Amino acid sequence: MGSKITGFGAYLPPEALTNSQLEGLVDTNDEWIVQRTGIRERRIAQGEGTAALALRAARCALADAGREPESLDLIITATVTPDCFTPSTACMVQAGLGARRAAAFDISAACSGFVYALDLADSFIQTGKFRTILILGAETLSRIVDYTDRSTCILFGDGAGAAVVEASEEDGVLGTYLWADGAGGGVLRAQALPQDENPLGSRAAWTITDRAVSMAGGEVLRFSLSEAPRAIDAVLSRAGLTIGDIDWIVPHQANRRIISGIIRRYHLPEQKVYVNIDRFGNTSSATIPICLAEMRERGLLQTGQRVLLVGFGGGLTAAAAIIRI
Repeated sequence: MGSKITGFGAYLPPEALTNSQLEGLVDTNDEWIVQRTGIRERRIAQGEGTAALALRAARCALADAGREPESLDLIITATVTPDCFTPSTACMVQAGLGARRAAAFDISAACSGFVYALDLADSFIQTGKFRTILILGAETLSRIVDYTDRSTCILFGDGAGAAVVEASEEDGVLGTYLWADGAGGGVLRAQALPQDENPLGSRAAWTITDRAVSMAGGEVLRFSLSEAPRAIDAVLSRAGLTIGDIDWIVPHQANRRIISGIIRRYHLPEQKVYVNIDRFGNTSSATIPICLAEMRERGLLQTGQRVLLVGFGGGLTAAAAIIRI
């Protein structure tokens, strides 16, 4: 038994934070941001947590697939910004949907998270354990951004994307590749709990700056430029395909320079690579499913097309998958 994605969905908060607005918060300007990242604005959640964004995206994906919540066997949410440690974001989505039959859990693989979730869903279906699985990538990164740090606050936004993966006689997941380099994880980090030498000591002074995302940008860029192609080559090899067999490439929307590097490396026409980083910034695990939902809405995804997904980032992690629409 194979698996196939039958529905896509996304939700972006309505509030946009533009580059010009950031000029009032930190020493930067629109030209500097666009030149280095390709980002012009990003969305910021107001009064909505990660689970609320995920729930909206989930409902869109279920509607696209023509499925009711009661049909779900499992919900997997990829996130690095959960509303709480427990219950998991996936459990909160399960409750919000009323998906009473579904098991639910979260995974943390940062910008590769959605592809990790897809690999898990495909594996569960191939074993026969589950038949209908909802996978999500959802983030409210604005809650862990230090808006006095111009190296990070210009990059990140909030959003959620989802997909319904179902058992199918037609194999819709043609290959996957997962990889991690935990030894390099310190170059992109967000602290979850205070690191107090005295566990009984006062933690009242622990602030947003202490748990804000920190990044050695140059090292992350070098990692991405080397590992994204390695992931692409690996998944093509596992699927027995070449880059010429691929109709669309959907990369993680981390930085326009990284995406341009992929385009140059494989001599790709730009119209074959989907990009929306200019409008939404980097939403970590949510970037790839948001792209897919947009492509579905715009009629860009056609039956039989092969789409290569590639994620890379925190962990450090890299992942790729090839799906057939």
